[in-house]
Amino acid sequence: MRILAPLFVLPLLLATLNAAERPNILFAIADDWSFGHAGAYGCDWVETPNFDRLAREGILFERAYTPNAKCAPSRAILLTGRNSWQLEEAGNHMALFPAKFGGFMERLEAAGYSSAFTGKGWGPGVANDKDGKRRKITGTGWGKLKATPPARAISSNDYAGNFGAFLDAQPADKPWAFWYGTTEPHRGYELGVGQKRGKKLSDIERVPAYWPDTPEVRGDMLDYAVEVEHFDNHLGRILKRLEDAGQLSNTLIVATSDHGMPFPRCKGQAYDDSNHIPLAIRWPAGITGVGESGRVVTDYVSHADFAPTFLQAAGVTEPGPIMQPITGRSLFDIFTKPGSGQINPERDHILVGKERHDIGRPNSWGYPIRGIHMDNKLYLQNFETGRWPAGNPETGYLNCDASPTKTLLLEQRRGGYTPFWKQNFGKREKEELFDVAADPDCVDNLADDPKHQELKAALKARLFAGLKAEGDPRMEGNGHVFDRYHYSGASTDRYYERSLEGKRPRAGWVSEDDYEKAPLDDYWEFGADKDYTVWNALDTNRDGQLDAAERAAAPKHLAGLDADSDGSLSAVELGGPGPKPGYLLLQQTIKALDRDADSVLSASELKEAAARLATLDANDDGAVSRAEGYDAVRAEKWKPAP
Repeated sequence: MRILAPLFVLPLLLATLNAAERPNILFAIADDWSFGHAGAYGCDWVETPNFDRLAREGILFERAYTPNAKCAPSRAILLTGRNSWQLEEAGNHMALFPAKFGGFMERLEAAGYSSAFTGKGWGPGVANDKDGKRRKITGTGWGKLKATPPARAISSNDYAGNFGAFLDAQPADKPWAFWYGTTEPHRGYELGVGQKRGKKLSDIERVPAYWPDTPEVRGDMLDYAVEVEHFDNHLGRILKRLEDAGQLSNTLIVATSDHGMPFPRCKGQAYDDSNHIPLAIRWPAGITGVGESGRVVTDYVSHADFAPTFLQAAGVTEPGPIMQPITGRSLFDIFTKPGSGQINPERDHILVGKERHDIGRPNSWGYPIRGIHMDNKLYLQNFETGRWPAGNPETGYLNCDASPTKTLLLEQRRGGYTPFWKQNFGKREKEELFDVAADPDCVDNLADDPKHQELKAALKARLFAGLKAEGDPRMEGNGHVFDRYHYSGASTDRYYERSLEGKRPRAGWVSEDDYEKAPLDDYWEFGADKDYTVWNALDTNRDGQLDAAERAAAPKHLAGLDADSDGSLSAVELGGPGPKPGYLLLQQTIKALDRDADSVLSASELKEAAARLATLDANDDGAVSRAEGYDAVRAEKWKPAP
């Protein structure tokens, strides 16, 4: 992707239009709606006739992605046209939005548009100008009209009614830009509302492979469907209002979502179901070649492409001084060339990533990821594999909203069954590679497959080159800056530390049952079934590190496992008969010490334990972290003595 300044690379016919000829802009965005869950995509259990109409009368996009699958950073990207790693604090969730990063709604207002919104705009976080005054980052709010919601937990905002009130107040000779943002299908849901409204569990043709196919999960999905349909219902009322006002033909309409559904492994992560979003665009005056059934486009397009598209439609040729240079690319190359399939060969990939989302880890750290989608392949690099991807278990896995599906997965682990828990909450490998066409759920990691090493290297090179060109701090060795940015939610700041102090803040997006009673050891992520590990024997203060004193005491503490007092540790004493290569620090720490690879730690090997452990300290900070121990073994730095 390229930073464009000046903004546009295509001839701009609309730049010469006067204000009365410029199109109105309706931006319709659902909160947590996944790709594929619409009739236009062939989904039968979510009914979206109005989204389907936009697709039929415009363009349906098959490969639209948000670069960051969390509310605030995702919306910051689409407002500014810049990727989240280019937005400083605004690249995080619950952020202080830097005043220098203006958005397209503010720029359109300055260009003579009326700008307004109803429902959810940008957030959560704080967006003030340089003088500390709250910015109208998505325009003036319209939210006075209320309506009885069709289900509990659905907002009482009469979204369509508030749009109508706005429309009635607009002068005939002034274009407008309106942000219609529902809080649906964000959690929570009325339990069982899908079936109450006539949906059947059997309506769902397929449950993703990373969840168990149970009535609880299917019911949860149906409840989600009701909330998606609420968004679509109000969209239909808005379209009718535009038709009645005679403004439908000159309104550029975009209907999409901020990111994937609020379920484990989707929202807040970086898999295909996290970032892949529905997108349909209708604009009779600006899109060519629609025909009777619409166009279906397979180009990779990004949230960052919306801002330059809207500015180009409005005849705005320069984003500054309100906006910074834009990374996204106007969609006019697709609008103005008829046909379906791949329209622009240069749109062959998309970059994704994340930093800090919801807190709950020590020091309010995030879980940094960068990735690339290209040719139906997804490559991900996880930069801090020692951290919990969805947040620490003892603080409720805070980067995953409470739900019946989440509860089921956690209860399965507590009952000793871990496969689905590992897929959704367990720690991850440093690299992940998926064939999305063959494995749309991204459950078969090909990163270590010898047949895919050339592909992995090529995707990684393309990813890192793109990130470097965009000035990603993480490519310059400064990724820690995202962990140090201020967190805007005072009530939940320092969540992990306050929880350890017995003063756990209330986090309304998780339930009491989401909290594990105690920290989980690393063996859980790989399915261990015992409550004792070699690592725990060494890490006496349970801080996740082996400091110098603990390493020096390693022979003594390991000797404490010698039940038969024979001077060595047998396979049974080390955790059961035979090797268990799936265990992280039960078996792999043993492997680091077991020089002759006989699954026994002899007396001489125990004596060498302190010195051997010290060599794992990759960053020379005086301590050996769990991640360092794991990475060293995986990289085969530890090998049996000849």
